Amino acid sequence: MPRRPPAVIPPVALAVVLACAGQARAGETSCWFENGAVVAPAVIGVMAGDYVIDLSAPRTLLHNTKAEMEGILEPEITTSVQVAGLKASAVSVKVADLDARGAGFVTPIAGVIGMDVLAGHSVEIDFARCWLRIDRPWRPSRQVVFPVSMIEGLPTVAAGVSDGPRAFYGAFAIDTASRAMTRLSTRDANATGKLNPAARHQAPAKLRALSIGGVLAENVPATLADDLPQGISGTLGTGLWARHRLRLDAEARTLSVAP
Repeated sequence: MPRRPPAVIPPVALAVVLACAGQARAGETSCWFENGAVVAPAVIGVMAGDYVIDLSAPRTLLHNTKAEMEGILEPEITTSVQVAGLKASAVSVKVADLDARGAGFVTPIAGVIGMDVLAGHSVEIDFARCWLRIDRPWRPSRQVVFPVSMIEGLPTVAAGVSDGPRAFYGAFAIDTASRAMTRLSTRDANATGKLNPAARHQAPAKLRALSIGGVLAENVPATLADDLPQGISGTLGTGLWARHRLRLDAEARTLSVAP
């Protein structure tokens, strides 16, 4: 029986296969941890820069100053976003004034990479080395795993807070861009004094206690949040996570925390 010649993959088809494989594999990049936020190199359209990586942001944002430098005057643009080997196409990016979020950083912040780009991918952040890994293997020697619920596009975990006389339990977004151990929604908080929700690099208040997964933290650095969707009581910020490695799984069902 004559041997069948080996199949030849057309160059165009091969390019598509390789591109898809690259997207599925994603990659990793170094980052830096500053002002309570994880910052990594990324590209929105052709605009490379330093972008905040924020798992508590439902949308990706571009600083209006960065946009104006490129001649962009529209309030939203649809373009590609690249970070840590991941390339998302046709993302609706909001152009916003991010001066408040960029306060205190050594270099200008170009924007924020949010869950509209990261959803559907595993995201790992190693705070000690400041390393961002997307869709990469996760092999910790030990870990604690928390169940995750998605609310309005944001991954949340259950936690309880107390200011002494009052306590409540709710869904808290996983926040990788705020110094406070927790930010409480202005809908639920009974705060006194002046707290600026836009100043996410600050944690001027104290809460009596925070409980998550049976672990209790006391005298918790805190502040307020006025940008959270209905159903989310607050966020859990880098004041809680910064001594650990985090991994949000690709289906956003679990958050793994390792030493």
